[in-house]
Amino acid sequence: MFTTILAAGGSAAAENPYGLMAALREGGLISQTVFGILVLFLFISLYIFFTKLFEQQKIINQGKRVRGTFWHSNNLREGAAKLEKNSAYRQLVDDGLAAQEQHAKLTDPVEAHDWLHGSLARSEAEINSQLGGGLAFLATVGATAPFIGLFGTVVGIYRALIKIGASGSASIDQVAGPVGEALIMTALGLVVAVPAVLAYNFLQRRNKSIAENMNAFSNDVLGYLASNGAVRPEVKAAGTKPAATTTTSGQAGGVQKTRV
Repeated sequence: MFTTILAAGGSAAAENPYGLMAALREGGLISQTVFGILVLFLFISLYIFFTKLFEQQKIINQGKRVRGTFWHSNNLREGAAKLEKNSAYRQLVDDGLAAQEQHAKLTDPVEAHDWLHGSLARSEAEINSQLGGGLAFLATVGATAPFIGLFGTVVGIYRALIKIGASGSASIDQVAGPVGEALIMTALGLVVAVPAVLAYNFLQRRNKSIAENMNAFSNDVLGYLASNGAVRPEVKAAGTKPAATTTTSGQAGGVQKTRV
């Protein structure tokens, strides 16, 4: 009995004249092409989203390890050895050290600060460019997918009008197929566009946060190099509370800051 019910349900689904496959067959090459483009956009968008999410999380984890171990080292080379070989933060340190060595070889006098700052800024720009790869495609999909779906909708409505004109009747059995095909294309365009826009905005926000952290680290490296190691970020031991500041009045009416 159960087998009979399944067989009956399968034959009913196969005979459904208003299903997706039936609509695509009836829509012809144009509808099938639009459907294929939108499905391809959807899969590529999902692939870009998950790969960029993994890449961003990897750099975020690298940043946490940098804060925990890097500045405890005696010098930049020792700290760089503790970082992953192909990490973004390792690239910044290596580029800074290379720029310092290159400055000593310059025959035309250039300020060390300007040379180091330009080299680190170029390294940051390269990393940010790699992080932004693929996001332009997401923005393009978010902007164009609804219009591609709308094109399929227009074709479906046009075919419905042709059927009405050819039959001289606007009965539901004449227009249900083309109109259903048109609605499917509209819905598919939105299904592709909305996730692409959300993914683009989400990844852009994370990229901005990563870029801010990279810029702060780059400034710390620049200060270290420009001062020959005299200037480095303040590193607090684990479990210690940050120092608080209080103000007390001076004898001359000024304000003196003391740390407690």
